[in-house]
Amino acid sequence: MKKYIIELSAEERHELQRLLRSGKTMARKATRARILLKADDGLSDEQIAEEVSTSVPTIERVRKRFVEESLKCLHEHSRPGQKLKLDPKAEAHLIAVACSKAPTGRRRWTLRLLADKAVELGLSASLSHEAVRQYLKKTNSSPGRRNNGVFRKSVRNSSPGWKMCSTSTTSRTIPSARKSVLMKRANS
Repeated sequence: MKKYIIELSAEERHELQRLLRSGKTMARKATRARILLKADDGLSDEQIAEEVSTSVPTIERVRKRFVEESLKCLHEHSRPGQKLKLDPKAEAHLIAVACSKAPTGRRRWTLRLLADKAVELGLSASLSHEAVRQYLKKTNSSPGRRNNGVFRKSVRNSSPGWKMCSTSTTSRTIPSARKSVLMKRANS
């Protein structure tokens, strides 16, 4: 016997059908809407799974969420992921280490060296080189760059720009062409 029975009101059914007809619904949301409509029609979980191309546990989760949350079950729940390994203060310390001089015998910091140094300093119990890469990426810092500071220095263009001259004269080589006065001075 099913623990969560779906019984849609006319208004809820109309809202789900409108959502599917709009064509601008996210795929997961549309799948949940189809599951609810088919469950309200009295289909079994196995039949719904086959028609909607999903698994039975997904259908059971949608049923449960609908009973608990009504149509709010269509929306995604936040997915926080794994907790951060470094707090902001430890992250700043890691960046400071990355910006410091490389250890003796090395030309630059590598991600693995930084990860080992962070563990050695007690910033984290364990830290992978990939986590270090992600922390440095957030600050636009890279251990392989010559200047790996957090803030970029502005680089000036060392070559002077081309100067335009509004006065022009006729060229000697091509009679119809015009050239600048500066060019004429260079040729004469």
